[in-house]
Amino acid sequence: MAITRPRGTNDFLPEETAKWQKIESMLRDLCQIFGFGEIRTPIFEETDLFCRGVGDTTDIVQKEMYTFNDQGGRSLTLRPENTASAARAYLENKLFAAPQPVKLYYLGPMFRYERPQAGRFRQFHQFGIELFGSDSPFADAEVIGFAWELYRRFGLKDLRLEINSVGCSKCRPNHREALQEYLRPHLNDLCQTCQDRFARNPLRIFDCKSPVCQNLIQGSPTMREHLCPECADHFEAVKKALITADIPFQINDNMVRGLDYYTKTAFEIITDQIGAQGTICGGGRYDGLIAEIGGGDSVPGVGFAMGLERLLAVLRVQEHDLETGAEIDVFVATVTDEEEETGQRAFALAMDLRRMGFKVQQDLMARSLKAQLKAADKTGARYVIIIGGEELLRNTAVIKDMKQGEQVEVPLQEIKQFFVSTNK
Repeated sequence: MAITRPRGTNDFLPEETAKWQKIESMLRDLCQIFGFGEIRTPIFEETDLFCRGVGDTTDIVQKEMYTFNDQGGRSLTLRPENTASAARAYLENKLFAAPQPVKLYYLGPMFRYERPQAGRFRQFHQFGIELFGSDSPFADAEVIGFAWELYRRFGLKDLRLEINSVGCSKCRPNHREALQEYLRPHLNDLCQTCQDRFARNPLRIFDCKSPVCQNLIQGSPTMREHLCPECADHFEAVKKALITADIPFQINDNMVRGLDYYTKTAFEIITDQIGAQGTICGGGRYDGLIAEIGGGDSVPGVGFAMGLERLLAVLRVQEHDLETGAEIDVFVATVTDEEEETGQRAFALAMDLRRMGFKVQQDLMARSLKAQLKAADKTGARYVIIIGGEELLRNTAVIKDMKQGEQVEVPLQEIKQFFVSTNK
């Protein structure tokens, strides 16, 4: 039996990875515009980082992590998200001593043991930004503005930005008490997971996928009704900044995000066009994360993450054709490879053009000229150079313009100059 890829993972072939590279290039360009620098963290971390950072009552920690013991008996986990890793790197590398704020971005694979479905995989890829060191509401607005500008640049439509405030350690206890009081008469009707959450972290009930639990929390006390003055003022300033910058949003009182480290601002960008997994970007503020993972003094932070697979899904649904620039400039064809000299001259010419920066393919399958021209057409090559025995006798080659359908015979020593002049 043939070995196949693990369930919930994907092979991305060259045609698809060209689109990924185009997206990644656009993301990196936008990061430069906003002043974010790239960080690369390990694929696996100590398990405790995610238990403490993400939260041991979250679905991620309770159900979805790939955790294993290494040969030294240490518990390690494939990263299910990257914010905790970025916070650990900020702390471990003493970035708090650098000029603040510290603005980081990352691109890479994440791992969660989830039931594979459209838009949800066990190995998936995220892009995210993290801004450490500023508690200004304008930092929140900048991060949200980055996300909105990102999707604007891709030309996506019919998206909605939803925001909420999840409060802080000062005002959450009041909301927690009110929420428990509201749900207590229905405690036995909650799913078993949410019954466990009721005492430990009832806010996580908002994140439950059970229709019964979702129905029970309708009309429950909202966090916004219990915000302390500091959180209320912060949220008002964020909303005002978004309005001033013409960034449309809706308030969703039931949004809590799936991670325990969020404080104050939380936000999601959502589409209804790719099925149930419609959240294509999510983030918010996490002022207590650094302290939670052992950083002592609290360092404010705010950021977001987006799944690249879901971005590609929306691009496909909305029929956006990414210009990848993967087309070949020149295809070098030989009339026959029976003569060693023909193949040698074709190879040397292909290498010379590559050194000049042209994208070149050469026939390596000893096909007929007709088959080579078909292959050249499939690569999108603008020009085909045809080298054969008769042309070599005249020390020339035929250059065929695949777009215009015209061809011209050019001396071999002038071919490089021919392409220099056509590339101007």
